[in-house]
Amino acid sequence: MTASEEIDQLIARLGDWRGKTLAAIRSAILEVDPEINEEWKWMGSPVWSRDGILAVGNAHKQKVKLTFYHGANLPDPKKLFNAGLDGNAWRAIDLGEGDELDISDFKALIRAAVDYNRQKSKKKAPASGRSKARKNKI
Repeated sequence: MTASEEIDQLIARLGDWRGKTLAAIRSAILEVDPEINEEWKWMGSPVWSRDGILAVGNAHKQKVKLTFYHGANLPDPKKLFNAGLDGNAWRAIDLGEGDELDISDFKALIRAAVDYNRQKSKKKAPASGRSKARKNKI
């Protein structure tokens, strides 16, 4: 079974406001960038990634939690993060029943996470073959 199918099943199994909330979050994330991948990790957590993990989604009894892997490094001018604010890396958005999330602001946060991961992966990229050859000759 694919990760997307696992996530489909989770949403269907929840069958309440948490499933609807997770489905809306998922849809918004996937609309931001066609290269965002869905993964199924840690014994049942939807994970969205592009050049590294962007966010992890979890449905709890009283909330849906979306944890951003590098949230502490992301701009959050609309103050969407409301959990994990003291951490050095992770930040989260906790949504309870009836809570609203501005989708355009949320998409901007996802874009910022994609941009952060892309910049981070560029820094880790190996030097081009030409510069390697030069280094070997010196």
